[in-house]
Amino acid sequence: MSDLGDLRSDEFAALVAGARPFAVLVPIGSIEPHGPHLPLATDALISQGACARAVGLLDAGGVDARVSAAVPFGVTECAAGFPGAVTVSPAALTAYLRAVVDGLLGAGARHVCLVNNHLEPAHDAAVRAAIAGLAPAQASVACPLTRRWARTLSDEFKSGACHAGRYETAIVMALAPALVDEASRSALPAVPISLSEQLRAGVTTFAAMGMDRAYGGAPAEATAAEGEGSLDRLAQMIATEVLEALARS
Repeated sequence: MSDLGDLRSDEFAALVAGARPFAVLVPIGSIEPHGPHLPLATDALISQGACARAVGLLDAGGVDARVSAAVPFGVTECAAGFPGAVTVSPAALTAYLRAVVDGLLGAGARHVCLVNNHLEPAHDAAVRAAIAGLAPAQASVACPLTRRWARTLSDEFKSGACHAGRYETAIVMALAPALVDEASRSALPAVPISLSEQLRAGVTTFAAMGMDRAYGGAPAEATAAEGEGSLDRLAQMIATEVLEALARS
């Protein structure tokens, strides 16, 4: 059992009282378009899948971890104008996530890790602001935007041309193939537009970047096998962030 919500009250109490540290992983994503082939909740789905795999790694490291329900909404201003883009303000997201972290710590969790795979910079900043002022042993953020973890991922990811491209599509194919529109995916041409480069140049929306179908990269080249490898690396990212944070206590 890895889901926090599946626990009964006495099981939760036993984890809090146990000899091993009890950590809660909070998957975070967004509701936004991911091309014509992937679901709106792709980012949260990736976070959930990586968290589930991290539980076993943390167990091996001496930590009892559980995965909370996902926080599916985020700052999605880059997708403005596309159907299905639902954004919240950075302040609202930060306040909500801080309340969740404080609530979990108050209930007895030793550590809370916010696991984010929606890579819009304003969203990432809002997530990180939610743990400001807390001790490292209390809370952490695991997100592949940092150079340390980005360099462990695929060439497409490192290029920045990876919104609903080969990288994300492969992960969804590994996690939930029924959610991928295969007929659409296999026919999509590569769109070599780097989201990260465009943002650095001051271009702030998919439409202005030329991503007229809300994707960049090469989704037609994706495979489930590649997705499995990416999930393993994301799980290692989460486990390492948690274990290193707890070691500072």
